[in-house]
Amino acid sequence: MAEVDPVAEVDLVAVEEDKLLNSESSIGNSDFLWKGAPNLENIQTQERWIEVEDGISLRILIFSPEKSVLEESNPVVMVPGWGSLFEGWRPLISEWGTKKTIFYIETREKKSSRINRKSKKADFVMSRHGLDIRTVIEKMDLEMDEIDWFASSLGSTILIDSFQKGILNGNSAILLAPNSDFAFPLWFNIGINLPIPIFIFKRLVNFVSWKVQKRTSEPAQKERYLRNFMALDVRKMLLSARSNIGFSLPHDLSSIEVRCGVMTALSDTLHDFDKIKKIKSSIPNCELIEVPSNQYAHEADALNEIEEFQSKWKK
Repeated sequence: MAEVDPVAEVDLVAVEEDKLLNSESSIGNSDFLWKGAPNLENIQTQERWIEVEDGISLRILIFSPEKSVLEESNPVVMVPGWGSLFEGWRPLISEWGTKKTIFYIETREKKSSRINRKSKKADFVMSRHGLDIRTVIEKMDLEMDEIDWFASSLGSTILIDSFQKGILNGNSAILLAPNSDFAFPLWFNIGINLPIPIFIFKRLVNFVSWKVQKRTSEPAQKERYLRNFMALDVRKMLLSARSNIGFSLPHDLSSIEVRCGVMTALSDTLHDFDKIKKIKSSIPNCELIEVPSNQYAHEADALNEIEEFQSKWKK
């Protein structure tokens, strides 16, 4: 195997950064991506802010059908992945929101969260996210046992951790690409714990973005990750990454009572397929939902698999 030339690799990153900034210049100032209710055809949309802790509020997007739905259905609560933007889920929600009411919760590591005090590493531990979501559910007067959950990546891990600890419950849960742990490369683990200026961390984010895109083959998925990386809040994500290092789900998840389906794609190179299968085996009566790709799970076509699973547990 040929050795990697560090100097050449840094040069390549610089070239990629220029391409990103030129092609996505509007994302450089990304505040507009984190506020306001999106406009979706045939869907009523609402933006709300829920205080989950003194000085900390989360952004909640609510999508409901404009046309009356003939039969009552369970509410859907979505918990997207690490730093995930709504734009990445627009294709799926644009269709799903015409059929069901969806509550989309942006967790506190995202740029949208309002944190009116100095943040610390402990603010972003896994169980803290679970408690935030429970507070949102309580303040929005949702019946926990009636919720059909849908989560991705970090969001899936939050739900599994919270189900296991009894923080959250629900009728059913589709868990896309959950992480059993966060196995960052050694250089990343060392780098994010160094007391270096924030602008250097921003360069590190650009490098990580480039590395992630090298591991993905689908253009739409590359674009989604690019948009996420360029729109994130580096300070929050840095504290979140520090909190995630060392975290792992327990091997025994037998106390989970929620009916779960683990959704994954063999082609997804960013989430370990074997580890995901172990999670599936550890949760009682859990199903494996295989889809063609991770990007497919963000598209309207994924409703075929989603509705098939949820119909089994319809109340």
